[in-house]
Amino acid sequence: MNTPEPLEIERRFLILRPDPAELEKRCSHIYTMEQTYLLSPPHQTERVRRRESRDGVSFFHTVKIDRSAITRLEQEEEITPEAYDDYLTRRDPMTQTIYKTRYCLPEGPYTFEIDLYPFWPHYAVMEIELPREDAPFRFPHGIRVIRELTGDHRFSNAALARHIPTECELSLIHISE
Repeated sequence: MNTPEPLEIERRFLILRPDPAELEKRCSHIYTMEQTYLLSPPHQTERVRRRESRDGVSFFHTVKIDRSAITRLEQEEEITPEAYDDYLTRRDPMTQTIYKTRYCLPEGPYTFEIDLYPFWPHYAVMEIELPREDAPFRFPHGIRVIRELTGDHRFSNAALARHIPTECELSLIHISE
């Protein structure tokens, strides 16, 4: 019997940065994260993540392979702190570690993940994982969406680890598209 591939079907959006105090009131989980990208073959992204919450610290190793603009094969496993340190020896030297705070905001049957980065005081990225590419959804109340980022690889976390666009660049991209 074939096991289905573990797929991540995700849409991403550039949003105006919400007030963290307001998000805290509405969110089911809040995590601080460090993501470090590893050397990996073409068309594949590999990373390790350190995630901290009220419940403690967890470590993850993830490999993603694009299937479409929205869908990727994703293999993720929780790892030990020692394995995390071992993976860090394979860090891609052309990248920097990405630091962010993730707010998990329930809305209907879905949970939106809003990532606040220290390098953008006015913008944030919001993601939603869907059961299929054409699944309908509603944006959470009070969140101002600037533009969809799905399929725009310039704004993946892996791309941000290589180059962080300034907020001025984000404004220019928004105006020109």
